[in-house]
Amino acid sequence: LVSTTIKYFFIMASIKLVLRTQQEDATGQSPIYIRLIKDRKAKFVATGVKAKASEWDDEKQRLKKNYTNSARMNAFLSQKVADAQAQVADHERTKKSVSARKLKEAIKGKTDPNFFEYCEKRLEVLKGIVSYRTTVIYGVYINKFQKFLGHREFYFSDINVGILNDYATYCKKKLKNGNTTIFSSIRILSFFYNDAMEEELIEMAPSPFYKVNISKSKVERQYLNKKQIEELENLDLSQRPKAQVHRDMFLFSAFGGGLRISDVMLLQWKCYDEETQKITKVIQKTQKQHSFRLGAKSIVILNKYKPKTIDPEAFIFPVLEHPEKIFADEVHKSTRIRSKIRLGDVHLKKMGEDLKLPFNLHFHLSRHTFATNALSNGMRIEYVSKLLDHSSIQQTQVYAKIVSEELDNAVDKYIN
Repeated sequence: LVSTTIKYFFIMASIKLVLRTQQEDATGQSPIYIRLIKDRKAKFVATGVKAKASEWDDEKQRLKKNYTNSARMNAFLSQKVADAQAQVADHERTKKSVSARKLKEAIKGKTDPNFFEYCEKRLEVLKGIVSYRTTVIYGVYINKFQKFLGHREFYFSDINVGILNDYATYCKKKLKNGNTTIFSSIRILSFFYNDAMEEELIEMAPSPFYKVNISKSKVERQYLNKKQIEELENLDLSQRPKAQVHRDMFLFSAFGGGLRISDVMLLQWKCYDEETQKITKVIQKTQKQHSFRLGAKSIVILNKYKPKTIDPEAFIFPVLEHPEKIFADEVHKSTRIRSKIRLGDVHLKKMGEDLKLPFNLHFHLSRHTFATNALSNGMRIEYVSKLLDHSSIQQTQVYAKIVSEELDNAVDKYIN
């Protein structure tokens, strides 16, 4: 194969096969792309072929004889380049001005949405649907994928099982990510892919993400048992008034439906109906309204902070200030919440050390504590799932498994 340059008057585009070694997979193979350069801008079109660096002759633009079935595969690549050249030639003849992107679309035979451009637009829409923090996390994972590719010229049709597996290998080998982080890195990309299918921007077809098998690392969920909860309740914090507030918020969640700590911080008096003893608020993570009745212990904690004259807009727990500023700016709200959570976790860690807990105590354990203790006390799993505001009961089953394992351990210890 010969590197080809096509010229028409002042228009010039070049087409060349390149081995992208920066995307080398675990077997040492790298994908071969058709590289199109127009007006100093490069676009890449996948050929679906991979080879090792030792099997590729960059100067001659062909696979070496040590590549299995090299003759047949070189003929395939030659035809790919010829087809691309023909498409570019036809397109440039009929257009006075044509961009590298348009030429790539011509080669691919259809308009193909740019993956990153779509993600950016979709994130703007999501800002009104999910929490600001969630959109930030999504953006981090999208940028991580772009860094792996090394460019933004990536289209939905470029997404295949091979490149997703290569990305997983990159996360594991280069970034030293664990399975759970790799799983999340792939899953978040799939969210945008599925959204594009639902919007009919891309063809409705089996998603390549379903063929990527990455299991999450087994994480042991920690929680406080009844004895440990009582010890936390009775821990002397008379010399640490700020720590008392953070303990109360932890216990409020552990007794009150496993409410996430960000939502506990944002609780306003107008969220609480004293007559029905119910909390009703929009959940930060899902932006959905959630309503549940408080238990007796949660009400006792809440009443500790009840002023003589109630301002409906005021926060129940004195951690965040100026609700009008908090709710007016999503970035400010997210920043303040993260800062207070870090501070609270410092206090909780010290409490855990005082109690000699076998794990690090932090806010999110209040959610685990509620779930495991509710199931242990006989609450039906669908009720626990509803209180936790889980999107599916499968999310709640991990707690049921913990309770089942605890029961098995008790049988082994006391009956056998």
